[in-house]
Amino acid sequence: MLNVDTIKNGLVIDHIRAGTGAKIFSWLGLDKANFCVALIMNVTSQQMGRKDIIKIDNIINIDYSVLGFIDPNITVNVVSDEKIVQKITLTLPDKVENVIKCKNPRCITSTEPYLPNVFRLVNRSEAEYRCEYCDDIRNTSDNEAF
Repeated sequence: MLNVDTIKNGLVIDHIRAGTGAKIFSWLGLDKANFCVALIMNVTSQQMGRKDIIKIDNIINIDYSVLGFIDPNITVNVVSDEKIVQKITLTLPDKVENVIKCKNPRCITSTEPYLPNVFRLVNRSEAEYRCEYCDDIRNTSDNEAF
């Protein structure tokens, strides 16, 4: 039986799509953390079949819009004195900046690298984003950054 200590004060990132937890763990820089963290992968879930969970025994700043872009089904539980005091549900953000890179070679961001890569959500059900400069369409599943 796997036993992971209770979080006293920190965050539990739950309902992560199975197999994505390691990428999120790395994106958050938790591999360099000097506090207790746990990445639990392929946990049985009635709702999802399998899921990943990240437990962080510390309060850290997280860009929830980026986390929602990576996986909009994630929930973040804020824990204080070993009790969940807040549950944050994520959604696809309306706009992301410097999260997706435009792949259109004719886009101005290809020749002007100082410009931010800005994408706006155009189709929530298909998770499609459009480049603000050249109208190139990207789907969240196309994203190699995560």
